[in-house]
Amino acid sequence: VQLQASGGGLVQAGGSLRVSCAASGRSFSSYTIGWFRQAPGKEREFVAAISGSGGVTYFTDSVKGRFTISRDNAKSTGYLQMNSLKPEDSAVYYCAAARYLIADKTAAVANHYYYWGQGTQVTVSS
Repeated sequence: VQLQASGGGLVQAGGSLRVSCAASGRSFSSYTIGWFRQAPGKEREFVAAISGSGGVTYFTDSVKGRFTISRDNAKSTGYLQMNSLKPEDSAVYYCAAARYLIADKTAAVANHYYYWGQGTQVTVSS
C-alpha cells in the first residue's frame, strides 16, 4: 500500500481544513488508517484512527469534538476534517495504514503501522 497525503495549508485560528490520504494497492478496506502529526522540535503524536469499515474511530483527547475522521473505501481515500483549529494544531500531518489493526488505543502507537504517507503541512495562524 502506498499512501499520499494532501490538503494541508495555511488557515486562521478557528478555521477548518480537510486533509486526505489516498491509497494505492488492494484491499484498502482491510486497513485501519491513522493520522499522526509532528510539530518542529516535538515527537510525532497520534491524532485519530478509523477502522477498515469506518465503523470505529478513536481520537486523542486534544482533538475530540473538533476533528472527525472518515473514509471512502470505494475511492481508497481517508479523510481528517479539522474544525476550530488552533495554532497548536500546526504540524506536518501524516497518514498511516495497518492491516486489521484495532482502532482503539492500540492504533495510537506509531510502531503498529507499516505504511506511511509523506506528510502534509498544516499551519494555523493566530
